[in-house]
Amino acid sequence: MKTLKELHKDDKPREKLVKKGVESLKNDELLSVLIGSGIKGKDVRKLSREIVSILDSSFHSLTLEQLCNVHGLGVAKASQILASIELAKRYTSQGNRKITSAEDVYRELKSFSIKQQEYFLVITLDGASHIINTRTVFIGTLNQSLVHPREVFADAIADRAAGIIIAHNHPSGTLSASRADIAVTQRLEEVSKLVGIELLDHVILAKDGFYSFTDEGLL
Repeated sequence: MKTLKELHKDDKPREKLVKKGVESLKNDELLSVLIGSGIKGKDVRKLSREIVSILDSSFHSLTLEQLCNVHGLGVAKASQILASIELAKRYTSQGNRKITSAEDVYRELKSFSIKQQEYFLVITLDGASHIINTRTVFIGTLNQSLVHPREVFADAIADRAAGIIIAHNHPSGTLSASRADIAVTQRLEEVSKLVGIELLDHVILAKDGFYSFTDEGLL
């Protein structure tokens, strides 16, 4: 087994990083620094190149299982790689807007507060509460039978969202939850627990403000 220390001096990614900066390293060299060593018959650079080939083909859908299928890569090192990728994604996504309150939701969706029809919307969020996407799921009078959980959570699952916020507007301007609003929320909350994507809030939008289920203690 060849470690980074055993590689030829000019071949050492860590030394290259120190002398020339992290930007000078190739992708497999970056991975070599991260995982540190290979195994008998497969040095760290060869192992890193195998991992890079997986990243090239399935970066956005990478799983722990995929990494663990690489000979010489155990759960510990595979977890390190996956955690590093997720951390990088979260910091990269900081340019995306972050939702920390119902007021943030209202600012994000304010244009819907003056619509003459009801719009039912879903905001998908990553683990750091940055917006992944905002979608209109349904247009029309809110009804439990019409707002199907499948339509709400299908895209959230595809987005690999950690949580969602649902919202809809009240053209009448009423800033309170109707029975239908409460029923829909309760149903979606039950489903959210089953699929493992947290329902963080249901915000009702109106011209003069908003109503938050979370702020009112209903979620």
